[in-house]
Amino acid sequence: MKGLKISIFKGGETEPETTITIPVAIIRFATRLMPKQAVSALEEYGVDLNQIVELSQQEGIQGTLVEIERHKKNERVIIAIE
Repeated sequence: MKGLKISIFKGGETEPETTITIPVAIIRFATRLMPKQAVSALEEYGVDLNQIVELSQQEGIQGTLVEIERHKKNERVIIAIE
């Protein structure tokens, strides 16, 4: 099943501290349930959630959409469609 996957890495680790996977079939509905803090955090990274939703609905879109590295905080966020 195709899904939107958000992985958060901290401290230079190779394994994510947190992973969120949302099935693409329910992504529009699921984004309405996301806490405002999560949406604000994505916006802080410069990620437009509406554009991610639109991309996830297109056929043939797969792989990493966005990879963000915050060097001062030693964090990395990867948003992918798998």
